[in-house]
Amino acid sequence: MHSHAPAPAALPTAPVKVKALTDLKIVKRAIAEQARQRVAQASAQVKAVKQAASDRDLFIRAAGAVQPLPDKRHVLHKKERAVPLAMQYQKDEKAVLKEAISDEFDVSTLLDTDEHLSFRRPGIGVDVTRKLRRGDWSIQRQLDLHGLRRDDAREALGQFIRDAHKHGIRCVRVVHGKGLGSPGKVPVLKSRVHSWLVQKNEVLAFVQAKPADGGAGALVVLLMASRG
Repeated sequence: MHSHAPAPAALPTAPVKVKALTDLKIVKRAIAEQARQRVAQASAQVKAVKQAASDRDLFIRAAGAVQPLPDKRHVLHKKERAVPLAMQYQKDEKAVLKEAISDEFDVSTLLDTDEHLSFRRPGIGVDVTRKLRRGDWSIQRQLDLHGLRRDDAREALGQFIRDAHKHGIRCVRVVHGKGLGSPGKVPVLKSRVHSWLVQKNEVLAFVQAKPADGGAGALVVLLMASRG
């Protein structure tokens, strides 16, 4: 009998290689297509930006410079020019004096009914006016209102009392005169000074001055202690 030798193993055929080449081409085409799409997207974006810029330029040339509309939710208040501090202080001072002292104030109901018509604020004891008459407080400042018109005298007195109180002065003398030079020899300024002093919060009490200090033509005034 004749024996046959085993058949040799089959070698790889050409279609396997062809298939690999085909897959490689497909991959390359896919990569190329993705690259083309990216280029197209980038080109489209650049074109859109250029078109927007062109449209904006055309609008600006056609409409001119445009100002934004004010926001109606916010109210703009016109700024007032600030008054210089020195002038504002003077205005405040005059306003305070004008409001604090009135010529219509009836002082007669507040004065002690003695021959000298003294005054002491509620809560101030009788001994205070007694000490004022006796001269227990030394007079530290004086204001002479002789020759002043009513309005000028009122302003001068108000300023004098305010300044004295600010500087810690406790006892002052106010000379109003006896009215001998007034028409009818009536001491008009004297009664006005009484009224004005009563209306000043800084004034605690006052009495007619001793003869040596002016007598019926002057008052000795006690001021409250300054808080400063």
